[in-house]
Amino acid sequence: MTQTAADTPPGPDARRRRLVFRAWHRGTREMDLVMGRFTEASINALSEREVDDLEALMEANDRDVFDWVSGMAETPANYDTPVFRRLCAFHLNPNI
Repeated sequence: MTQTAADTPPGPDARRRRLVFRAWHRGTREMDLVMGRFTEASINALSEREVDDLEALMEANDRDVFDWVSGMAETPANYDTPVFRRLCAFHLNPNI
């Protein structure tokens, strides 16, 4: 029998796959590229805490996140996490 995504039990792998999908399907193409490339490249190396932080960042407004990543606005303390700083570093140099 073929197993569908709906049949897949929830778990760490399903959560990470869901985050990769969400990262590539943001509200703007710019954020698709910023979040999608980082998440796809980094998701398996993130700790559970970093996955939590990434998930919280995914809930933020695209325009705000873009402004934070590009340095156009100050990042609020609740989003200024190690995973956010990794995202910023990756955005500046995707080969790291």
